[in-house]
Amino acid sequence: MAYSSSKQRKDSFFNLHFTSTISISLVLFMVGLITFLFLLTKEIATFTKEHVTLSIILKENTSDQDIKRLQNYLMATDFTKRQEYISKEIALAEHIKGLGEDPTELLGFNPLRASIEVYLNADYAQTDSIEKIENKLQSFTSIEEFVYQKDMIQMLNENVSRVSIILSSIAIILLFISIVLINNTIRISVYSKRFIINTMKLVGARALFIRRPFLKRSLINSIVAAVIALVLLGAAVWYVQSEIGDVMNLYEWHIILPVSAVVIIFSFCITMLSTLFGVNRYLHMKTDDLYYI
Repeated sequence: MAYSSSKQRKDSFFNLHFTSTISISLVLFMVGLITFLFLLTKEIATFTKEHVTLSIILKENTSDQDIKRLQNYLMATDFTKRQEYISKEIALAEHIKGLGEDPTELLGFNPLRASIEVYLNADYAQTDSIEKIENKLQSFTSIEEFVYQKDMIQMLNENVSRVSIILSSIAIILLFISIVLINNTIRISVYSKRFIINTMKLVGARALFIRRPFLKRSLINSIVAAVIALVLLGAAVWYVQSEIGDVMNLYEWHIILPVSAVVIIFSFCITMLSTLFGVNRYLHMKTDDLYYI
């Protein structure tokens, strides 16, 4: 009977910690997933903004020297990601390919102008920033006009801001729920050993000695839970990557490393702090009070 009772306690202990670890890992998975989505949204926004172009239409008969001077200036600025010179001949070929009509057959000459396509850095893909860029370029007399899709840029920035607010709100709510769930899970685990804590205190064990095994167990649980959460996240990312193909690479270190760091640090801090507060609570309680909680 003694053996059976001991086995039941061990099974109960294992089941408690197994359930606690799985619960924490699932919460960490959600935290990591929201972090991943937030960073991915930012990455997609940056990628999209850096494909916004400012077309600089050049005047007729602009010299190669003036074009080169303008290109050198553009590449020396902070707002230019890259730039591409489109000659009149290339512009005509693209026009014919896109619309299927050759304006030279009707007009007898090429009416299109040469241009420089400026791909902006993400921070400058805003209408007010582009207006400032136009003012800076007014000194170049070879420029005839500027062309860009103002409505598309405004809509892009509005959508990015809207998505960022939504994800941030979800992240805050999820963070609060995660802290509550993990804290309650660990407190239940510590609660089941409240009489052991009290007995150790009564026989003269110091607080540090009593806390040590609980903190050690929490450290192990936090590591295991973080590993499980990261494995689940890796599987989710792999599945999404296999579905989208070469459209976008999700295996970017500047996304993977921050997500991993958030999961590991969050797991460690919450589990250790919750365990510490839980143990301290029962360390300061009287023996009689333990029966009424």
